[in-house]
Amino acid sequence: MKKIAFLGLGTMGAGMASNLQKAGHALTVWNRDTKRTASFVKHGASRAATPAEAVSGAEVAFYSLSDDAAVEEVVFGKDGILEGVEKGQIVLNMSTVHPETSLREAKAFAAKDVEFLDTPVFGSKKEAADGKLWVLAGGDKKVFQKVKPLLELLGETVHYMGGHGKGTSMKLVGNLIVAAQLQALGEALTLAVKAGLQPKDVLGVLKVTDFRSPILESTTEALMKRDFSPNFALELMLKDANLISRFAQDLNVPIPASAAARETIKAAVNQGWGPENASALIKNLEQQAGVTIGQPARELADKH
Repeated sequence: MKKIAFLGLGTMGAGMASNLQKAGHALTVWNRDTKRTASFVKHGASRAATPAEAVSGAEVAFYSLSDDAAVEEVVFGKDGILEGVEKGQIVLNMSTVHPETSLREAKAFAAKDVEFLDTPVFGSKKEAADGKLWVLAGGDKKVFQKVKPLLELLGETVHYMGGHGKGTSMKLVGNLIVAAQLQALGEALTLAVKAGLQPKDVLGVLKVTDFRSPILESTTEALMKRDFSPNFALELMLKDANLISRFAQDLNVPIPASAAARETIKAAVNQGWGPENASALIKNLEQQAGVTIGQPARELADKH
């Protein structure tokens, strides 16, 4: 049993913290909204009043936060993590942030003789709850090996990517592919419906072809039900799309497909769909095409 701190109990953090607690580790939790800590305290966790208090005395501290600004506040701010950590501790950032933020964190923690890994994850609400995320890691490999058993409680697979910042770099690379797939699926389905194809028939093909993928299948099924309940909110995907754009610009890498997806995401968020699932970006494409996926398709001839 290890003494573990977990900070940030949102959609992803709550699932991860729950799996650490179920494994029998002594947990201290912190969240801005203290209501989110109640279920953990009920099952034996301690509640901390500040991030600094949460990490004090912990062997390993995890945090899962919404964006770089939240990391700035929770890690570097008053009563933040850096004020509470001590030599010998290990700190893991599960958040999706810019690699420069990870490098800055690593340097700050190293100054206090604290080990740091950037450990973002792929997956959403269900995978977090089930301990079936896909975990990435950047930092010292010896430190990674020490905490790998804990990461394996959270993920179906765990991947060491290299030095500090490499975990977050890989997360942005992967999220670029996710956004591009959703954009491509939205374009394809709106075209299919406009052409008079039935979405269920399109899904039948997508399930068996050599370009099939779990994202295409699950998203199409949800669209057919008009289900946009959030597993990963569109507004968070916009945050990630902006990070990807900045990251690519820093490295002078062209990402035209990702840029198109980013514009679609921005337009959908501006329509008020930001709190909905990331697949809600497709609503913007539907709107432009004048079709609705999941309702009976009309033959083009009907319009003449």
